[in-house]
Amino acid sequence: MKSIGYGFGGDMLNKRWVSAGISVLGAIFLLAGCGEKRGQRTNGLDTEEMAGHDGCIVVGYAQVGSESDWRTTNTQSFKNIFTEENGYYLIFEDGQQKQENQVKAIRNFILQDVDYIILDPVVETGWEAVLEEAKEAGIPVILSDRTVEVGDESLYSCWVGSNFCEEGIKAGEWLENYLKEQGREDETIHLVTLQGTPGSSAQIGRSDGFEKILKKHSDWVMLEKQSGDFTQAKGQEVMEDFLEKYDDIDVVISENDNMTFGVIDALEAAGKKMGTDGDVIVISFDAVKDALTVMQDEKIMADFECNPLTAPLVEQTIRHMENGEEVDKVQYVEEGYFDYTMDLKSILKDRSY
Repeated sequence: MKSIGYGFGGDMLNKRWVSAGISVLGAIFLLAGCGEKRGQRTNGLDTEEMAGHDGCIVVGYAQVGSESDWRTTNTQSFKNIFTEENGYYLIFEDGQQKQENQVKAIRNFILQDVDYIILDPVVETGWEAVLEEAKEAGIPVILSDRTVEVGDESLYSCWVGSNFCEEGIKAGEWLENYLKEQGREDETIHLVTLQGTPGSSAQIGRSDGFEKILKKHSDWVMLEKQSGDFTQAKGQEVMEDFLEKYDDIDVVISENDNMTFGVIDALEAAGKKMGTDGDVIVISFDAVKDALTVMQDEKIMADFECNPLTAPLVEQTIRHMENGEEVDKVQYVEEGYFDYTMDLKSILKDRSY
């Protein structure tokens, strides 16, 4: 698998930095804007909506929603890259965390005869029918961030995003090392997990990855797992429930930063202290800027990056497809992790999200 993208750190193979000006060809195309590349369309987009955009590469983007800070940054990344100045006309649809909304958006894209469909699926299953419709219409589908589970992988051209399972594994390995450094490797450790939206790729991958490390430790006891649906309000609600049930929580695994902010609110309200000298070790995912700020006070001990800037790599993929080139089926963006021991003040100065 090729691993190209950009972000902080990471140890993936074959790294390559990506930017909006991907190549000389891309740069020439950018200068031309939409130009005369495409003629008049025969379907929906030769209406008033498309007036003056006939030369653009038309992209329909079905986003999950706006449930988190990560998602907001991810959406803005696409809006910044897929512009008319860069030769694109973007039709953006917010799925509002509902699969039926995304399916409807894809069908509208097909009716509008777009050139490419980008899908960030809210869950993995239930996509065969609508993706088959896109395939029959001759419209390539690129998956971004989350994946789908289909019997026929030719229903989509490629997937671009994060290695969620690897994120979960790294979180487990970090906890192993931390407990050893603290002289607690032989203690019984009680954990709870706040999972993301059930059935989403991030939830499945992070849960499965951490589980691989959990199984290696008979003295790690997972008290309970609940979904916080990737939102701060739900994260706080779930953590409050955990605190009512259990008085011996040592570690909280929270599968995204927004849920983690809710976790911190609940812990503080309950008088629980976080950090090296505290009652609870909090481990999070996404590594947005606000989370790294909180980490300076050891309220989060480690945070495993999920790079939201997937748009440049998706754009590069479309350039390759426009040139008739083959693209890798799986493409990972570059990612790393952060913990409380790092020079977070310096890192935050250079952090864009």
